[in-house]
Amino acid sequence: MNPAGEVGVWRRQLDRYPASSARYRYLTVVVLTTVVVYYQQYVGGAVSPSVLAFFGMSFRFYLGVVVVSNAAGSIASLVAGLADRWGRANITLYGLLAASLTTTLGVPNAAGRFEYGALVSVVGFIEGMVLVATPALVRDFSPQLGRGRAMGFWTLGPVLGSLLVSEVASNTLPHLHAWQDQFHIAGLTGLGVFILAFFTLRELSPSLRDQLMVSIRERALLEARARGIDVRAALERPWRQMLGPQVLLPSLGVGVFLLIYYAAVGFFVIYFTSVFGFTQAQANGLGNWFWAADAVTVVVVGVLSDTVGVRKPFVVAGTAVAIVMTIVFGSRATHPQTSYDTFIVIISVLSASRGFAYSPWMAAFTETLERRNPALVATGLAVWGWVLRAVVAISFLVIPYVVASVSPVVNYGPRLLAIETTYPEQVQTLRQIDPATLATLRANPSDTAAIAEALHEIEVEGGVSSSSAVARLVALSKVPKADRAYLQAHGAEVLTARAEAPAQWRRWWWVCVGGQIAFLPTVFLLAGRWRRSAAKADLEAHRVAVEAELARMGPTPGLAASPG
Repeated sequence: MNPAGEVGVWRRQLDRYPASSARYRYLTVVVLTTVVVYYQQYVGGAVSPSVLAFFGMSFRFYLGVVVVSNAAGSIASLVAGLADRWGRANITLYGLLAASLTTTLGVPNAAGRFEYGALVSVVGFIEGMVLVATPALVRDFSPQLGRGRAMGFWTLGPVLGSLLVSEVASNTLPHLHAWQDQFHIAGLTGLGVFILAFFTLRELSPSLRDQLMVSIRERALLEARARGIDVRAALERPWRQMLGPQVLLPSLGVGVFLLIYYAAVGFFVIYFTSVFGFTQAQANGLGNWFWAADAVTVVVVGVLSDTVGVRKPFVVAGTAVAIVMTIVFGSRATHPQTSYDTFIVIISVLSASRGFAYSPWMAAFTETLERRNPALVATGLAVWGWVLRAVVAISFLVIPYVVASVSPVVNYGPRLLAIETTYPEQVQTLRQIDPATLATLRANPSDTAAIAEALHEIEVEGGVSSSSAVARLVALSKVPKADRAYLQAHGAEVLTARAEAPAQWRRWWWVCVGGQIAFLPTVFLLAGRWRRSAAKADLEAHRVAVEAELARMGPTPGLAASPG
């Protein structure tokens, strides 16, 4: 027996259901682990423009890395379905160690873009496994009556991970200019949490976790049943049991509902810097507001849904507000004068409403899995994680076609902006000269006819005198040849892309709205009641059944119901 859960390299199972204080301690460690794994998964988004510039990486290649990383996570989610057989704690613990070492030592020292992509995909693979194992652990340690607040705290993992990314980046980027520093900070943070988790993280034995537990007061019954549970029989044909519409369709629905979330993780910095001209630090500052609003909401609404006793009304209400706020947010794409403070308000309400829906959805989804087979919760979560990652990968493949302008803006925009900042008047002069004239001058700078034509075009387009036109052309000739060539090669393309980008981004935000609308019908497939009175009646019937079963069993030596 292992009632206290002695520390071991591999042995971490509890053979007795823990008291509330120990249970809360285990849940806290799970949440901390989830936070740092997502911190490591998302840290690249905070410095994506710098990463692209450092490796000479095109935006399409960067998206390819994101797609491969999510595809790896999708595969890993299926592998993590083995958590019903292997256990959840070791997958979580050693996944954290591998992700932290890769983030600290691997990614910052990548020799090229392909190595960078491979290492990021390793972290994505690990995140896919943790995505399944950690909510399974939370479910194991949280009876249904407290599932909403437990899943609210678990949801803090991705949210606080994202908040950590934006908070650390917005406060350190002005001082720590190398993008590698952000990965070092994230990796070292993960190693610190790994040490804590190694000595404290536990999980329930299969005979305990493979049962449905509505209230913590059922602890005695749970342990009594565990003595006769046939774990092997409960785990037979796991995929056949869990690959049904009640699992697949809600998984797909929440995947498209979260399109706005994954766009925020991967593209908010690029979106705000390229469309609205904010700095990387400012864009990450907006992320602080987005994730902070989410973090507060998921916990508050989790507690509230437990108190009321229903989940679905919260999911529908939060989704309805999220649809409205995503429409408002998308409409701002074509209004470049939108202020920073206005965006703070919009994205805070948008994020809060999304969290209002997601926290009770997670609770309801785990309860749906328990209804099918409580012994196969991790398998059901593996299906969910697989579908979720597949949706993300596909969406990132589609984005370059919906927002075609983002590639030239991201690929060439930063250097063009630097040239424009250094030589503002010369760049303006260059744009006043016809491309054909520029091509002739580039081939033969001494062509008198081309020079005369260029001077005439500067006079006409700029509305200046001939002497001013001469002075401007002379100043333009002093701009380094490489910069002039870069401007001539990519300037027109980027100007066109900048003009087209707002409407194209708005189109993608409408796609996110469509995903939120498509999510709503899948809520009806989840377990749980819509009305509080019906939920209370179910709970009372369950209480009577439990008391009757305990009475039939009689006194059970060594077992006592938990007081709380």
